[in-house]
Amino acid sequence: MRTMDSYKEFLTELRKQTDLAMLVPDETGLVTVRVNDAYTVNLQFVEATGKILCFVEVVALPKDAPKAVYRDLLVGGLFGRDTAGGFFTLEEASETVIYNYFFDGDVAARDPEEFVATLEKILQLCDIWADRISGVMTTTSDATDIPVLPLPHMGVRA
Repeated sequence: MRTMDSYKEFLTELRKQTDLAMLVPDETGLVTVRVNDAYTVNLQFVEATGKILCFVEVVALPKDAPKAVYRDLLVGGLFGRDTAGGFFTLEEASETVIYNYFFDGDVAARDPEEFVATLEKILQLCDIWADRISGVMTTTSDATDIPVLPLPHMGVRA
């Protein structure tokens, strides 16, 4: 998948196969879907690389969030240890923790069912991290390790 048109064709085929009618891109290729009133999942095709960036708003942090929260996010993201190959960023204005994961577009196009299954695993991972962050916010000690959910390779290098 190397063009915006092929990405849009992939989404059309994905909608047919999965009945996920909400997977409609805007003119820039961005798809935004609210899932169970818990997460906003965004898919953005990056034409220069042929990859699909999935980014999910996990939790908004208070301005005075303890250092332990940021430390836990960094430690958990080291080598993709607790992030299944994805990574966290922080949206500056809202202090929202964002989980990011890149799909190889060609691999995703070959197996749309696996693409959807991986999206579901990403949401499970976001649940785990939302709970983990909440735990760090309410305790003074560092959080314990979370289970690592294996995501399929999907062409992503951790």
